[in-house]
Amino acid sequence: MCGIAGATLNLLGDLPRESLHRMNEVMAHRGPDMGEVTCDQYMGLCHRRLSIIDLSEDGRQPMVGTDGRYTIVFNGEIYNFQELREELLAKGHTFRSASDTEVLLTLYAEEGPRSLQRIRGMFAFVIWDNKKRQLFAARDRIGKKPFYYYHHGDKFAFASELKSILELEQVPREIDYTSVLDYFKYLYIPHPKSIYKGISKLEPGHYLLYSDGQLEIKEYWDVDFSSTSEGTPQEQEEELLKIIHEAVQCRLISDVPLGAFLSGGIDSSGIVALMAQINKEPVTTCTIGFDDKKHNEAIYAKEFAGKLKANHFEQYIKDEPAQIIRKLVWHFDEPFADSSMVPTYYVSKMAREQVTVALSGDGGDESFAGYEKYAIDSYENKVREYIPAGILKSIRGLTGCFLQQRTMKRLHSLCSSALLDPAQALYITNSFMTDEQAKLIFSDHFLQQVQGYDPAEHTRRYYQKANGPDHLAKVLYTDLKLFLPGDILVKVDRMSMANSLETRSPLLDHKVIEAAARIPSALKFKNGEKKIVLKAAFRSLVGKDVLTRKKHGFTVPLNQWFKNDLREMALTSIFETEGMDTYFSMAGVKEIWDQHQSGEDDHGTLLWSVFMFSLWLDMVTA
Repeated sequence: MCGIAGATLNLLGDLPRESLHRMNEVMAHRGPDMGEVTCDQYMGLCHRRLSIIDLSEDGRQPMVGTDGRYTIVFNGEIYNFQELREELLAKGHTFRSASDTEVLLTLYAEEGPRSLQRIRGMFAFVIWDNKKRQLFAARDRIGKKPFYYYHHGDKFAFASELKSILELEQVPREIDYTSVLDYFKYLYIPHPKSIYKGISKLEPGHYLLYSDGQLEIKEYWDVDFSSTSEGTPQEQEEELLKIIHEAVQCRLISDVPLGAFLSGGIDSSGIVALMAQINKEPVTTCTIGFDDKKHNEAIYAKEFAGKLKANHFEQYIKDEPAQIIRKLVWHFDEPFADSSMVPTYYVSKMAREQVTVALSGDGGDESFAGYEKYAIDSYENKVREYIPAGILKSIRGLTGCFLQQRTMKRLHSLCSSALLDPAQALYITNSFMTDEQAKLIFSDHFLQQVQGYDPAEHTRRYYQKANGPDHLAKVLYTDLKLFLPGDILVKVDRMSMANSLETRSPLLDHKVIEAAARIPSALKFKNGEKKIVLKAAFRSLVGKDVLTRKKHGFTVPLNQWFKNDLREMALTSIFETEGMDTYFSMAGVKEIWDQHQSGEDDHGTLLWSVFMFSLWLDMVTA
């Protein structure tokens, strides 16, 4: 895995190569093996290399094509590069290296943007055409690899991480208040926005062309739920397993040590079992555990690894989270509040001590309906469909007087959600701050700045674009396009790259995602049972215990942390960081804090969001 960056000469200043080196060095963690820059009279490019395929210097980047016209910087892996290489050799092309980078560059020279349809993998790459003076950039279909860019007139810059672009003095650093509101609602900032005005994220499944100040962005791939597979459930299970098997197999190509994350859940267990089946050699597996039993799956992971005779490594998180929090905030560059960043960092750190590449089970929940929220949303939608609005309004009115009673509060919430448009209800399910909480903790100044802005638009955009035949299909599409690339994949990329570890996710192979989209919703979720077809496909691989065990998720004991491990650090950061009162009513935040400390209510996630924001603000204003 690698880091890429670059900019037009007019952004690089009087010493362009020095500017490029600064852009490169600030993300050295993404590629500790090599770092080089190149520059012509229009464009500068730089690259950090983590050597995975072709460890020789022949694969170094920026890489120039044989005719000197095209130069590439590439972050990712192309899993079918060997097949493509054979095709290109048959057409008369020659290669100086054994790298997938040179195959990608040659394929683009042959086919242009159409080449994106041919490649299978995770990627963000840029190809500079010095003949046309045109820059081409593309991001993989589901957004596994990041790509930020700045565009203002004839100035353009890009990078794998925001901090690299911010090394350029001419790039403004004006905070987008609407992005701050997005962050508190979603725990991340949805693409194409970033925390800064003028800096954007290239959306997954899109490419861009930049030339002479003009920017053009096009979509080249989307998830299609409109076509439903036929065949018996057993036939669909067998076909799915065959596709996943292939996705795992092609991800085992590596010139460096390779292993896997193992949580003890269905997805990672199935992937590890397939790795063991394909390799016929012990798989290296890595697991993180907690002393808190509610958050610990390590015992199950160890048990499953033992059955496979894997080389298993585990580590229990005993260090105070305060020791690494600031480091994690630095790696994300913009506010990010998925607290599972902590165990993801630790498992990546431990894995890197054993391997350079790790396979993960990411993607199973979004394609096969694995989250508990799908059960809640399904129930709400049934109520919406079958109970008349008039009756729902009456129940909501009656229960509104008894909100102090838990049952009445839940019934009131159910009726309120069922009365909403499905997309709006989905937004509320996926958001982590209520409008009432926003009015309490935000300052009047901040609320004035975001007046009229609605973060729900991100959710509505994808829900309404989805071409699925039913509500669940639209919900899954929305999570695949919004939550997965905005939260899960950002977390995994930054935390693995913080440790110079490459992660590969077979369940996020586009062929697996496309196959899952064709499977009827009733084979994914029915009567409260989740991941039906995936469980059936993995049944013979993982066994009954794994399939029936309650899902834990990669969670941390936030509520306890704010009363113990993180209390003093969070108290200081939230209430003493300069500039917090620009965004917050500190009296409102104190009210939330006191409620949590007294046990009156649990506000762990909200306090974590405020805490992460305070640390980020302190970092950027220091």
